[in-house]
Amino acid sequence: MDVITDELLSIVVPLYNEEENVALLTEKIHKSLKGYQYQIVYVDDFSTDRTRQVVRELKDPKIHMIALKKNYGQSLALAAGIDYASGEYIITMDGDLQNDPSDIPNMLPYALSGEYDVVTGIRQKRRDSLVKKIPSKIANFLVRRVTKLDIKDNGCALKVFTKTIAKDLNLYGEMHRFITLLAHLEGAQIKQLPVKHHARHAGVSKYGLERVFKVIADMMLLLFIRKYFQRPIHLFGIFGVLLIILGVLINVYLLIVKLGFNEDIGTRPLLIFGMMFILGGIQLFTIGIVMELLIRTYYESQNKRPYRIKNIQIGGEIA
Repeated sequence: MDVITDELLSIVVPLYNEEENVALLTEKIHKSLKGYQYQIVYVDDFSTDRTRQVVRELKDPKIHMIALKKNYGQSLALAAGIDYASGEYIITMDGDLQNDPSDIPNMLPYALSGEYDVVTGIRQKRRDSLVKKIPSKIANFLVRRVTKLDIKDNGCALKVFTKTIAKDLNLYGEMHRFITLLAHLEGAQIKQLPVKHHARHAGVSKYGLERVFKVIADMMLLLFIRKYFQRPIHLFGIFGVLLIILGVLINVYLLIVKLGFNEDIGTRPLLIFGMMFILGGIQLFTIGIVMELLIRTYYESQNKRPYRIKNIQIGGEIA
């Protein structure tokens, strides 16, 4: 179902220590997109190996490399690439060769048809370790159950976006894992297609179990924005009422114990600890949401971006 288009495509690829993969990835992209007009936007997230030098030595006029000043993480690297991209259709993928560029021509016709704003991949026969697959399956299940959005593989980096949708995405934290959900919240029509998945060609995976906690925190934030952003009282007010009721019941119980059985209630630490944990948890969660919203307001109201670019190279030369 390949359809050649004259529209410019932007392939955005975050890179972090991919010196052994980037040359082969470039070759595969060129082979897969023969006949298309495209630019490759590599975003080097402050690699500590020779990734930047390898890209520079390719001297490929189609390659635009954005070198970030420090390591910001995959979400902000993607954001930098999407902001820079000039194509009418923006394609995202990983730089470790686990995504296959040959799937792109099969995905493009659905975006070109005008019916879909996002075309996202579903990785077939994943070649990952259980350390990556199990948390991914759990996260996909939770997202489907909580958001009612039936995305089978939120973790697949291979996606095709229309320029309008991609430029409106605001990526922070580990939000790249929920980029399809973010697009859905912007009103995007989404198409899912099976894509190939390969074992990592070279290098070391940057994924660890510690990311699970970041993903959970970001998912909670997304759910708050989706359901309660314009009516936070419906969330915090309900919690507040429930806690007040619980507190009243506990106090009534203690009053009965004190007056009816003449027992000393001032020496019961369990009550104090329980209330401290509940109040402390609510306060921390509330502070986290408020801080996140303040950060978004700070960057977006002043048109600032949460990353810093060292330089941009086109074809190995500084632009």
